[in-house]
Amino acid sequence: MKTRTLMLIAAIFMSAASLQAKKEMTAYLFTYFTGNAPEQEQICYALSEDGWNYTPLNDGKPVIASADIARTGCVRDPHILRGEDGYFYMVVTDMKSSLGWASNRGLVLMRSKDMVKWKTSTVHFPEKYAGTNFANVTRVWAPQTIYDTRTKRYIVYFSLLTNDGTIPYDKVYWCYANKDFTDLVGTPQLLFDMKYASIDTDIVRDDEGLLHIFFKTEGKREKGIRQFIARDFYDGSTWELQPGFCQDTREAVEGSGVFRLFDGTWVLMYDCYVNGHYQFCKSTDLKTFKAVQNTETKGAFTPRHGTVMAITEKEKQRLLKAFPNTK
Repeated sequence: MKTRTLMLIAAIFMSAASLQAKKEMTAYLFTYFTGNAPEQEQICYALSEDGWNYTPLNDGKPVIASADIARTGCVRDPHILRGEDGYFYMVVTDMKSSLGWASNRGLVLMRSKDMVKWKTSTVHFPEKYAGTNFANVTRVWAPQTIYDTRTKRYIVYFSLLTNDGTIPYDKVYWCYANKDFTDLVGTPQLLFDMKYASIDTDIVRDDEGLLHIFFKTEGKREKGIRQFIARDFYDGSTWELQPGFCQDTREAVEGSGVFRLFDGTWVLMYDCYVNGHYQFCKSTDLKTFKAVQNTETKGAFTPRHGTVMAITEKEKQRLLKAFPNTK
């Protein structure tokens, strides 16, 4: 019975197309922003052959102008996903941090065929959810996307906080996206509630079909990256909170991102935002993580909260041509 359940959940989050694409990957694309100044709250790209060491594209300058896609003119926390339909999907926080950490009212949805040109749409919660408590958001942080093959729909999840007392601390919610990925469908649904602030959720699936749900806790007594292991995205009764923290450091961390290397090793990366570097950890079981290296956020490559996705050789060459380094 357990095996049949795991096989069913594996089918929900995996397709034959994605398995075939996985065999063709040769490099890794890191999407990130670079800092808290308006000129740094932009989407940047970097490439890697090994998943640990990255070279920025476009001389480290933005590859997409935030002023062209966001209401605030700034974006943060880019998450990129290879779709099941030949498209790439990216979601970002629509926020200018110089206006304050409670100034964020929505997010940006993006879709592309080539990762060079993007069709974008903003979701502004005060307008979309007028008359509901979701119109009173003070932040909609770190959206990410997954695909559910059972419903054949894309799911966008994010943390929310409101100023009316109905969501008194950051909780994680989700919505379906519409067919052309230009809007959210329905009102946000609660994904989980830790009874204290939780942000920066990142979800991956292992070989047995189990979901690993990473997130940062910001309670008074605990701050760090924790993890649920779940059999079903929609059924919280199947979720098991893992003991302890995932990061292999005592530094303050945020923005966890998990991806898999071609040799099967799992990588957990996170932003050590107080100490000025990213840290990359490795794991074979998605439960215990060992730090491998730090990447200082200086020079041309200054990553902040971002995500990594495997790409093909053809895709890599396309990006190198579109965003060449000249120095």
